[in-house]
Amino acid sequence: MLLWGWSSLKCNCPFKKGERCFSQSTSVGGQKALGSDCLIPVHETGETESTERRGKRRPCHKRATWVGGGYINGTAEAVYVPGYGLAWAQAPIGYSLSLVLGGLFFAKPMRSKGYVTMLDPFQQLYGKRMGGLLFIPALMGEMFWAAAIFSALGATISVIIDIDVNISVIVSALIAILYTLVGGLYSVAYTDVVQLFCIFLGLWISVPFAMSHPAVKNIGFTAAQEESWLGSIEPLDVYSWLDNFFLLMLGGIPWQAYFQRVLSSSSATYAQVLSFLAAFGCLVMALPAILIGAIGASTDWNRTMYGLPDPTDRKEADMILPIVLQYLCPVYISFFGLGAVSAAVMSSADSSILSASSMFARNIYQLSFRQNATDREIVWVMRITIFLFGASATAMALLAKSVYGLWYLSSDLVYIIIFPQLLCVLFIKGTNTYGAIAGYLFGLVLRITGGEPYLYLQPLIFYPGYYADKNNIYIQRFPFKTLAMLTSFFTNIAISYLAKYLFESGSLPPKLDFLDAVVARYSQENMDKTTLVKSDNIILNELAPVNPRHSLTLTSTFTNKEAFSDIDSSPELSSAEDNLVTNTK
Repeated sequence: MLLWGWSSLKCNCPFKKGERCFSQSTSVGGQKALGSDCLIPVHETGETESTERRGKRRPCHKRATWVGGGYINGTAEAVYVPGYGLAWAQAPIGYSLSLVLGGLFFAKPMRSKGYVTMLDPFQQLYGKRMGGLLFIPALMGEMFWAAAIFSALGATISVIIDIDVNISVIVSALIAILYTLVGGLYSVAYTDVVQLFCIFLGLWISVPFAMSHPAVKNIGFTAAQEESWLGSIEPLDVYSWLDNFFLLMLGGIPWQAYFQRVLSSSSATYAQVLSFLAAFGCLVMALPAILIGAIGASTDWNRTMYGLPDPTDRKEADMILPIVLQYLCPVYISFFGLGAVSAAVMSSADSSILSASSMFARNIYQLSFRQNATDREIVWVMRITIFLFGASATAMALLAKSVYGLWYLSSDLVYIIIFPQLLCVLFIKGTNTYGAIAGYLFGLVLRITGGEPYLYLQPLIFYPGYYADKNNIYIQRFPFKTLAMLTSFFTNIAISYLAKYLFESGSLPPKLDFLDAVVARYSQENMDKTTLVKSDNIILNELAPVNPRHSLTLTSTFTNKEAFSDIDSSPELSSAEDNLVTNTK
């Protein structure tokens, strides 16, 4: 609460002569980043502070993007649940690798091109309509993620003060929404520092006391038993395991919560370095949660105050981490550890809600409906959407039966729809709106028809290896999520090039290009070429020098080399190059 009040004070900055000071829409890292309360002066000339000073005043906290309630509570739940175990606790490695891949391939092109939100490249290449469509799966991902956070926090508080879990979820959500409304990006950045410290210290202090409880068997001994907390992967489940692993690893990249930190970094290189450090931090922060899950699986609950039946039979497996801290640790250690869990949950709640509201305010409201909206208007739109999105996530948390299930769902649509679109928009040349829409629809249809047990959605397409669980819900062993993602990716490329060929060859008249994705894009270039060739008054010495055309390869034809280039193509650099060329002439 002290951090909340401090961050709110940081928002109230008096206007100074010659400066513009935004409350929640300000220049960060050389660009206007919605949802930021870091008050960096933007002068009337449009100039901002130096990159060095910006980098010092805007530290990024990417590790706290993933290390939250779903990450800590969900990992402990997966290790504890019989039949799953550590082998199925894929999130620590999956999300760590997603940060590594994000740093290697995605942070640099996104930051160097001066984007403000993750949806900017889509709207720039595919248009506002496509940006609006892609906002839907991005929003659903953020909502499922926030719901997992609220569910974990509600479970923790209900254990601490012994109240109904639904009431604790609602109260927890209100706290998170309120301090996000007041603090903005300050509440994301500065509270994360303290919260991560509390998580690391609180959980590690609790582990030795829990392991030394008389009711807890040696976790090394229980690991060698038949029903081990290590878990196992049956041959029939290998493809399902790989499907979920790729979902976490690749579906953990295209998130606004991640890119809002990348895009507010002082440089592309700085964003990459922070991504790699965050990946290591994610693994380290998962270790105490894994040990607590193993302790829960090795405990004779009849010898504790918790009694029988055990958490699995009471359907409280999602609360195993706070239960272990409450019943296997001394009171003073339990209090500190449960406070750490609460901090873990809060460290991601504000980030998730703020990410969704910033995308809506900029990419939907401002760019699609109100291009001339004032900064104050955008701030109020963000505040309203923070409340609405927070309320929606709270409703999902109340209806959910598993924190880990919500956690998987948060990456589901992001992996199947947004990730292939992000690959195409950054690395594949020639894709257009027609291909993007086709890929979007194909991926969405294949995902929905595959069914979803957590939502009690029965499949319409039964892939090889399906079976019915105890609730008569059909489970797919076939990796249909990865199939849907690959189908979306290749459909985007194929339809884009088909549409381009049909319009440019004259097979389809220009009037049928109703999305202005092919003809309108290349008509001006083609008109200039035609005029030049047919002109009778061409003076060769007045023509601009043309670089010789090198031999083309398949890779150069379909790959966007600028995405892999070391040259910073940010707006600042481009304008500097233009001035240099002008002065040379």
